[in-house]
Amino acid sequence: MSYLMRSCALAALVLSLSACAPLFRQPPPIGASVGEVTAALGQPAASYPLPDGGQVLEYRGQPMGQFQHMARIGPDGRLLSFEQVLTSENFAKVKIGQWTKDDILRNYGRPAEISRVAFHNYEVWSYRYKEAGVWNSMMSVHFDQNGVVQQMLNGPDPMYDDRFRHR
Repeated sequence: MSYLMRSCALAALVLSLSACAPLFRQPPPIGASVGEVTAALGQPAASYPLPDGGQVLEYRGQPMGQFQHMARIGPDGRLLSFEQVLTSENFAKVKIGQWTKDDILRNYGRPAEISRVAFHNYEVWSYRYKEAGVWNSMMSVHFDQNGVVQQMLNGPDPMYDDRFRHR
């Protein structure tokens, strides 16, 4: 391989790994201040207020990743938890007919994709995740016109499934 090709390959590797740098950072300990959290993890992609005066900080892995990390900060400005939230167990907590778009944002952050289902006039937010830690999946959350969850469907992620690729 020529020197130029090796240099380009090395530069591409360094750039691609630098985009993942936040993934490899060690999260701060529970009880850390919000300043320590952002110093350790960087600025969040979004922040969502909680009814008790706390907030949730979104560390985005969507639209292409299969993860989304959320840092829950208490009303005292201290870290309560930091977790990867796109799991089957977490999606099972959604209360159909009760949860709203705000509840979904506070629990899972922004989706990978937003689409519509015309038949029901639903807005659909889809999240890429590893179902059971193994299968490349999409969880689709269907909202009615009032922004209330009416349905959740999971299935294979078309990005990883050859059956959905155009030939």
